[in-house]
Amino acid sequence: MKIVCISDTHGKHNLFSLPEGDMILHAGDFSKRGTEDQIRDFLKWFSALDYRHKVFIAGNHDFLVEREPMKFRRMIPENCIYLEDSGVEIEGIRFWGSPITPWFYDWAFNRHRGTEILPHWKKIPLNTQILITHGPPAGVLDQTFRGEKVGCRDLMDKISVVRPQIHLFGHIHEAAGMIEQNGTIFANASVLNLNYEPANEPIVLDW
Repeated sequence: MKIVCISDTHGKHNLFSLPEGDMILHAGDFSKRGTEDQIRDFLKWFSALDYRHKVFIAGNHDFLVEREPMKFRRMIPENCIYLEDSGVEIEGIRFWGSPITPWFYDWAFNRHRGTEILPHWKKIPLNTQILITHGPPAGVLDQTFRGEKVGCRDLMDKISVVRPQIHLFGHIHEAAGMIEQNGTIFANASVLNLNYEPANEPIVLDW
């Protein structure tokens, strides 16, 4: 199975082309400010993509998803799968997704590090094969342009136990890329740069 991975499109999904594949995964921040119009536009685009499976999570910009969850869930097209501290099995592959990120100026799905964020990571099942979170784990593709490493230590602690084959995320645009570490492929699939311009190609993985 060929899996196409993207993140942080911020409403600019029409400005880049996607490679062929069997599945597309979006790791959140699909809107700019999380308004209803922006989210409807993304969902219309996402549902029309020519992939057999379409899975996505939200990010810290996608305010409507957190503030009006029932309204958002009614908006989701039938051929798209949204994950929020939840999982799904597709063609024998076990996925888990979460939009949660460490606290940053009171954006959507922010949780304080430590006791507040930890319960979200505890929910990740031990048999997870592909993990999708909006933010990175500590020390992996998480360095900002200021040189700060802002990934979540509690998330990395959980990953070291679960050891998923793939961990997909975004959030830190300038750290886009892919590395393999301790048997896990870590993919920061941010497609926009710091200026919110299309700059990075989607990441394609073969399962």
